[in-house]
Amino acid sequence: MVAPGMDVPTAELTEWEVECGHRLAGAMFGLGKQQASLSHRMSKAGVDRSTIMLLKTLVMHGPSRSSELAAAVHSDPSTVSRQVAALVRDGLVERRADPEDGRASVLVHTERGLELLKEQRKRLGLALAQVVRQWDPDDVSRFLELLERFVADHERSLPMLMNECAKARSEGEN
Repeated sequence: MVAPGMDVPTAELTEWEVECGHRLAGAMFGLGKQQASLSHRMSKAGVDRSTIMLLKTLVMHGPSRSSELAAAVHSDPSTVSRQVAALVRDGLVERRADPEDGRASVLVHTERGLELLKEQRKRLGLALAQVVRQWDPDDVSRFLELLERFVADHERSLPMLMNECAKARSEGEN
């Protein structure tokens, strides 16, 4: 068995494994489209997806420089810098002097930012509970266990996944 995130030559994958990958990609694409629709709707209501993602990351990682935050969310530093400026303006994040280097600053979530996250988590949790309400409780538990495992493995595999997607793009251009 190969550890998650290790590069496995396609020739070594079985037909069943490749088919599972295709089904998974299709399911993820469908979920991604649904998430995009939800994000669009949330944005119209005044809550941007990037706001939630950046706030969650700051809460998880603690005070961070902008460059560290960009790396943590796998985004371009200039994009994150613009997004952070809006978060600071809205009072969801504040800049503080970096205790290790007073010339630099770190970003820290504010109480207002934390409250926004709590409210969004509550609302999303209630909505998703409705989605699986009719499921057998054992099915829900098993699904959550497997989904959490998949998300952790997916995160560890992101560098390999990004490389594969970049290869496919560059091969298509040649």
